[in-house]
Amino acid sequence: MSKEKDFQKIYETNYQPVMSLCLGYVKGNTFLAKDLVQEVFVKVWQHLPHFRGQAKLSTWIYRITVNTCLQELRKKKYVDLKMDIANESSPNISETEKQFQQMYNCINALPPENKTIILLELDNVPQQEIAVIIGISHAAVRTRLHRIKEQLTKCVNHEQF
Repeated sequence: MSKEKDFQKIYETNYQPVMSLCLGYVKGNTFLAKDLVQEVFVKVWQHLPHFRGQAKLSTWIYRITVNTCLQELRKKKYVDLKMDIANESSPNISETEKQFQQMYNCINALPPENKTIILLELDNVPQQEIAVIIGISHAAVRTRLHRIKEQLTKCVNHEQF
């Protein structure tokens, strides 16, 4: 298989998880998320020959995604347009949609590393893979997830966060 076809398969397999993670970092801004996804796959293309295979390819791509998103967030502060619009009282929003909005507001309030952990967990990335991506032990990921879920529960219930 040619290098281009290999990359195309990698792109197709990993596009949606990378997009989901980027959307979480830029608070649902699709345009910015697409820019970040493009940047991630440019880096994957450039560095793929140097991938040593010590971790799963998807883990390596998630690590590139997290680093790219965190670098972008350090450069710019984003205005949360989607949340501003959503917070304007809309009588047609169901109670479930309100709960999801509240949950994502709470996730956006987490520190970047905890936000990464919960976004990967929500994307069904195995906890051992999350540990490799973040660079902490599997036990530490389990502990942090437990604490993050407690924080999110308090936040959603409007208790102290």
